[in-house]
Amino acid sequence: MLDIYLPIAGMHFNALILVAIGFSVGVLGGFFGVGGAWVVTPALNAFGFPMAYAIGTDLAHIFGKSIVATAKHRKMGNVDMKLGIISIVGSVIGVEIGAQNVMWLTRLGLAGPIVRYTYMALLFGLGIYMLYDYATKDKRAAKQANPSAGVAAMPARKTFNLPPMIHFPASGITISFWTVTFVFLFTGWLSGFLGVGGGFIRMPALIYLIGCPTAIAVGTDLFSVLFSGAYGCFTYGVKGRVEIIAAILMLIGASIGAQIGVTAVKYIRGYGIRLLFAIMVILAGISVSLKQFNLSVASQWMVMCAALGMCVVIMVQLWGGVKKERAEKAGQH
Repeated sequence: MLDIYLPIAGMHFNALILVAIGFSVGVLGGFFGVGGAWVVTPALNAFGFPMAYAIGTDLAHIFGKSIVATAKHRKMGNVDMKLGIISIVGSVIGVEIGAQNVMWLTRLGLAGPIVRYTYMALLFGLGIYMLYDYATKDKRAAKQANPSAGVAAMPARKTFNLPPMIHFPASGITISFWTVTFVFLFTGWLSGFLGVGGGFIRMPALIYLIGCPTAIAVGTDLFSVLFSGAYGCFTYGVKGRVEIIAAILMLIGASIGAQIGVTAVKYIRGYGIRLLFAIMVILAGISVSLKQFNLSVASQWMVMCAALGMCVVIMVQLWGGVKKERAEKAGQH
């Protein structure tokens, strides 16, 4: 009953599933500061989209959704505009290189498995690293607080200090121009190759490599996702791989979900965000693995249950934070 025909991809698809994917990714994207496409591209592929169409359609959806989330983060003061503007050039060049790689692999008939294996390596690697970082945070804090332990009280981050150095007042950091350029060129390539905003790598890179505070990393990443998504949508559209009806349906859900996700950032601490992000990334990796080994139904259930389940966790945390804030205000009067 809810099946609709998608003329560009030449297939029928359930409209409710598209709206649900969009909503869950709107919440996750607004909350984690990523486009959420590391969920959408695997989900569309698991439900039957050919990989190139899944990538192109997702980039169109990312572009539209990022407008809403970026505007709200900008209002909350979470966007480092100077860093975001520098990100655009590297991101756009990287997107085009990645898109050309996918079209070449599509001609060889290898796009599906190679993109999925790349997803698996990145998702599992990143998720495990961030879980390790979360598990060892108290030990690192204790060492930094105790100079006699022989550890200086400074970030564990090591940077590449080749001039020119650039200062970013909004983030309170000074860093090499080349470090920033490499991070955005690489994440731009990921956008074009995997059909993602690049945020599930860029957001941790902004925290761990560049040194941004978590909230500013979230907002600045979304600003960068906006531009890489726009260019990705354009270049895949020219190649005839964007299913615009599916993108619009996902956007309807995403525009609602993004408002919830962005607001929740206000009530959950930085390390709480990182823990939830790590768990979601690993679950998305399991879904991609199931699809690669032809367990499509299990893959569909995994990605949708993980995404919607994480949305419930975020909304419960948001509701708890709002209630606590109201109680504190009532106590002051």
